[in-house]
Amino acid sequence: MKKITTLVISLLTLISCSDNNSKSKEKKETTPIKEVIKVSKKLFGYDLDTFKVVENKIKKGETFGTILDQHHVWTPKIYEIANTVKPEFDVRRLRAGKNYTILAAKDSTEQAQIFIYQHDLINYSIVDFRDSIYIKNVKKKVTVKIEEAAGIITSSLSQSLDEKHVSPVVANDLSDIYAWTIDFFRLQKNDRFKVLYEQKYINDTIPAGIGKIKAAYFEHVGKPFYAFNYVPDSITGIQEYFDEKTNNLRRAFLKAPLKFSRISSRYNLKRYIAFYGRVKPHLGTDFAAPVGTPILSTANGQVIESKYRGGNGNYVKIRHNATYTTQYLHMKKRNVKVGQYVKQGDVIGTVGMTGNTSGPHVCYRFWKNGRQVDPLKEQLPAAKPMKKEIQQKYLSFIAPIKKELDAIPY
Repeated sequence: MKKITTLVISLLTLISCSDNNSKSKEKKETTPIKEVIKVSKKLFGYDLDTFKVVENKIKKGETFGTILDQHHVWTPKIYEIANTVKPEFDVRRLRAGKNYTILAAKDSTEQAQIFIYQHDLINYSIVDFRDSIYIKNVKKKVTVKIEEAAGIITSSLSQSLDEKHVSPVVANDLSDIYAWTIDFFRLQKNDRFKVLYEQKYINDTIPAGIGKIKAAYFEHVGKPFYAFNYVPDSITGIQEYFDEKTNNLRRAFLKAPLKFSRISSRYNLKRYIAFYGRVKPHLGTDFAAPVGTPILSTANGQVIESKYRGGNGNYVKIRHNATYTTQYLHMKKRNVKVGQYVKQGDVIGTVGMTGNTSGPHVCYRFWKNGRQVDPLKEQLPAAKPMKKEIQQKYLSFIAPIKKELDAIPY
């Protein structure tokens, strides 16, 4: 009887194990298998897994043709591509230092199929020549954030902003805004500034350049100067800068023909000139700067002289109206011709050492009613004032911005 009982228990155990194994197998068979999906890496909208990718920078002297030739594209095809895309992308204007990407065939030929040129962080051009030739100019999505900066000047505006890790573009833009009201060659120690400006970002994290300056405050020799960006005419859409009292900051003339420089010699009727060994009136203002520095027309006008002559060297003379004429001497290069109309801020040439000069500079001469005068002592005419009918709207617009600006700590 004992043997029979043991046999029955053994049989039941085997059956139970068999059932468990069966259920286990059944469970394994019904468990869904997860599919592993390979995520393709994409760039500029292309699946990189299907190409050989080459990323590089344009080298000095390198051309579109030499680059494609290195990647096994025949010369006739290169000419065809260049001519086809020229209306939208002139391949002759590739600049050294710019990034480019080649997407080449992933086979034994490794022949280039797509060329991508990055003009800057935001703009790039795609030249696709796999079958037919295709050109596309693309802008990356950009977000804009308002950033702030403030400081007390110890040596220069540029250095003060650099110490706060702010782009030098902001200093350049501030000099443009205040070009008519503040002499940036005479900034004083302890002058103060505050600025609200646009910072562009790609993917909200990658800085992609500076936008417009929204508002600024400058305290120069204890005197406050506000500047607010505003569009007074919605039809033209032109942005201008006005102060807290609706005055236009723009003037008919810039204070200087160079953006950043120093005055090396002033207008002086009794100056002793070593070159001549005698007292000789100096009827211009000399702005020293490195050779090649752009020289700007200080106002709108028409070029009446552009030539080389004696001690003046290369020079340009511009008539602005019946009252004012300006002249720019000792240029290395002249960029304008007689009869040409120029706008305020246009580059009319570059700083040089032509004619009678002991160092690189531009001698800036200023005529009023046919007589040479000191431009730094002239009350230069202002631009057209803001229309009275929009002044209250403007004041309401700038009120919260001024409050925000004033609250920025130094």
